[in-house]
Amino acid sequence: MALRRLVHAVSFHHRYNLNLMKPICSVALTLISLSCLASPPGAAQTKSSSADRLGLTCAQILQMTSDGWVKKFTSAKDATAPSTIQAISAYGKCYDARTNRLAASLGKSGKGPLMGARGNFADFEHALNDFTAKALAATEPPADAQKKAYAALYEKQFRYDFYREYEQKNFNPPPLTPEESEAFTKAKNHFGELLGLLPEDKMHDLHRAFGEIFAAGGVPDATKLAVYRYAIFLLESPAETPYSPPPF
Repeated sequence: MALRRLVHAVSFHHRYNLNLMKPICSVALTLISLSCLASPPGAAQTKSSSADRLGLTCAQILQMTSDGWVKKFTSAKDATAPSTIQAISAYGKCYDARTNRLAASLGKSGKGPLMGARGNFADFEHALNDFTAKALAATEPPADAQKKAYAALYEKQFRYDFYREYEQKNFNPPPLTPEESEAFTKAKNHFGELLGLLPEDKMHDLHRAFGEIFAAGGVPDATKLAVYRYAIFLLESPAETPYSPPPF
């Protein structure tokens, strides 16, 4: 009799524990399921980047001109200033990623620029950034967000070209062709005309800042021409026909 009561007690205790475990297991399984369904780290960011690129890869985007990409993007979204800036930003991220890969590859192979060359380029880039900020603020009215976005995008050409010189081992570029020399002279003259339209204090400040870009020396003529065209873009009115097409 005592043995029967003991067996009954053990059986009841076992059933009680099983019943207690059921809701606990159910909760645990639910948490595990939710964890599995949750997006992995970075998935939301990747999805956002893909949306910014309309589902295209950076390689596909960079096969287009920047203008071509902006037109494609705004046609798919809307032709508003925020959408245009979003398109410019997406192109810029792809452009930077390509430059960063090139720089890393050259560094890994030991074919990249040495410390002195990198320092000279850093000085060039710092002076260019300083001139850019002054030029965008000097125009009347000052540059809007869209103009600033384009300026930031077009400035990326110089860092990419710097590393491309090392990739192509183009350390002694040939002199400008007669056509390029003529274009260089015209660009310098037009830049001077735009400076002359500014108040005298701004004109002198910008002229000084522009001179700092080439102060370190060693800037190839082709790069100088690109800098003049970039400077003209910064100063010209958006209402006027652009002096030259976008650099890329």
